[in-house]
Amino acid sequence: MRWARWWRHRWLPDNAARRAVPDDMAERLQQRIAQSEAQHSGEIVVCVEGALPNRYLARAGLDEPLDVVVRQRALAWFGKLRVWDTEHNNGVLIYLLLAERRIEVVADRGLSLCVPPDHWQAVIRPLGQALRSGEAEAGLMQAIQAVTTPLVTHFGLAPGASNANELGDRVVRV
Repeated sequence: MRWARWWRHRWLPDNAARRAVPDDMAERLQQRIAQSEAQHSGEIVVCVEGALPNRYLARAGLDEPLDVVVRQRALAWFGKLRVWDTEHNNGVLIYLLLAERRIEVVADRGLSLCVPPDHWQAVIRPLGQALRSGEAEAGLMQAIQAVTTPLVTHFGLAPGASNANELGDRVVRV
């Protein structure tokens, strides 16, 4: 099992994330993120990673369950991309790990206080189904909308206000 996982991660080409989310799709997703952020003060970042680095793979399944390792990797990207660094602590990272077909949603503490964890599972399920059926763009658009709803509810902008766009409207492909 360990060698199969290692092989699956090393076998993926370096451009797997760019192939899964080509430039034109990334542009449409970024536009959707911008539309979302025009309604609230939160920040949304989508991160698509092809494979785990060796230091994460070494722990997966041996020292720690794969779910824990994938969550730790999502949290690492959450920090590296500075999604935590928003004025109202209401950033959200949607993380896809292609080699394991895993999805994580990481919400900053300001939003986590308002939204129960089962809401994020409700975001993941339809996205996973869409990815399995080859509808990555539709699934990601739906996930962005599912993240938008609580952001508008709890961090909606006052009439005439605008989002400072602290992180830009990014789709990160690594």
